[in-house]
Amino acid sequence: MRCVTTPTGADNTAAGPNGATPRDQRAVIRDALGVGVAVGLSGFAFGATAAGAGLGVLQACALSLLVFTGASQFAFVAALGAGGSPLAAVAGALVLGARNAFYGLRLSTLLRLPPAVRPAAAHWVIDETSVVALAQGDTRSARLGFTVTGASLFTLWNLTTLLGALGAEALGDTDAWGLDAAAPAAFLALLAPMLRTARERATALLGAALGLGLLPLLPSGVPVLAAALAAPLVLCAGTFRRGRRDGAAAQDRTDGDGRGAEK
Repeated sequence: MRCVTTPTGADNTAAGPNGATPRDQRAVIRDALGVGVAVGLSGFAFGATAAGAGLGVLQACALSLLVFTGASQFAFVAALGAGGSPLAAVAGALVLGARNAFYGLRLSTLLRLPPAVRPAAAHWVIDETSVVALAQGDTRSARLGFTVTGASLFTLWNLTTLLGALGAEALGDTDAWGLDAAAPAAFLALLAPMLRTARERATALLGAALGLGLLPLLPSGVPVLAAALAAPLVLCAGTFRRGRRDGAAAQDRTDGDGRGAEK
């Protein structure tokens, strides 16, 4: 028998079966908790906004518990607060939440969760959990990032919704606190490092331009879906440019062969 010694500190550097080291996993947990806490605090704003729109504490808490997608929840209570009908408010929230279905398609192949777990995990498929999971380099880290982000955000979001609804009067104007900006700010901070190529940056810029440009023209939620057209548009433009370049190269070769035959 041979005695195998392990170098001091190897537990911090030895890669696991999926290539992630304990240090990498700690970094995933740290980032996931940062996102969960930062975005979870915006539940204060939602709870206060829901109370200001006429919803009771139980109704606001039920929305956070059962819907758990901040943009759709804010759209719903904003429509009600503006005097819209419940059906119109639900329709706007559904349109805005449709993007989570696309996240789910991508995450299903990345996380590869057991079938028994997928229905529960689907409830946590939102912007923040998706971006944290997709930012990881292996399945184990993606699962860890998804789970920690989802658990921390779900817990804090529901707790702050309750506190925000109970203390709506004490909070006053939630816009002055800027809590509603926490979610998009965290999302952009996570997204920016993932834009490594010119095509990815062009897609992000075009999507932002479409979303912002259509915001005053279309109902709530529709500009977000329209911004998704940036991906196929950039892809088609790249394919068109590549086709023209290949056609020009083929024409140059044909001209060259023709000149050679004449000689």
